[in-house]
Amino acid sequence: MDGYGGDQIRAAERPHLDADEPLMQRAADGLARIVGDLLDDPAVRPGDGPGSVLLLVGSGDNGGDALFAGARLAAAGRHVTVLRVGSRIHEAGLAAALDAGARLLDDPTGPAGSAGPAAVATAAALEADLVLDGILGIGVRGAAALRSPAREVVDAIRELARDQRAPFVVAVDVPSGIDVDTGGIADDHVLHADVTVTFGGVKAGLLAGPGATLAGRIELVDVGIGDELAAVEPLIRT
Repeated sequence: MDGYGGDQIRAAERPHLDADEPLMQRAADGLARIVGDLLDDPAVRPGDGPGSVLLLVGSGDNGGDALFAGARLAAAGRHVTVLRVGSRIHEAGLAAALDAGARLLDDPTGPAGSAGPAAVATAAALEADLVLDGILGIGVRGAAALRSPAREVVDAIRELARDQRAPFVVAVDVPSGIDVDTGGIADDHVLHADVTVTFGGVKAGLLAGPGATLAGRIELVDVGIGDELAAVEPLIRT
């Protein structure tokens, strides 16, 4: 398996983005397909019904990938809940998800007297079969420590995992907070993924350092940049 750096992935994407190719939609299609398959897998979700997904949505394109995938899942009859954990949100992705029937939770950084991030995340995660970690992607350089409220949200789900009550976790492109080039982490506030669905090319940080132990099984979605990546030397070959 070849592992590519964040700059290599962005350079491979650039001509396609300049040509207005729908890379985010291709990523969302693949992510939704894999999540749907997981929800239908008795080893992941032994119960009946369509299954439920909690989206942890950050400010950038990683959150957009999660939201557009959530829109496809909601349109297919899955129960989809959105928890925003960034200062902004991908507006088009959010609109698509809500139009398809997803539910937006109250802002965990809301006014005094409202439930805090940990309480909101705990309640939502206990109702979910699967969590999509769409907080941070390859737009972040280096190992990034999660900020509030994302930090408290991740800690709450990690606490459920310690009690064996956490839902199945799927990371969107990379587990949020790892260095996409080295697999390094700033601290232990990273959500351990059962599966990482990565786009275009496998990120080197999924194959090295702590990132390799946090990524779980890696699923690669082809978004159409394979020819560009074939022309560069990967950071890691395994």
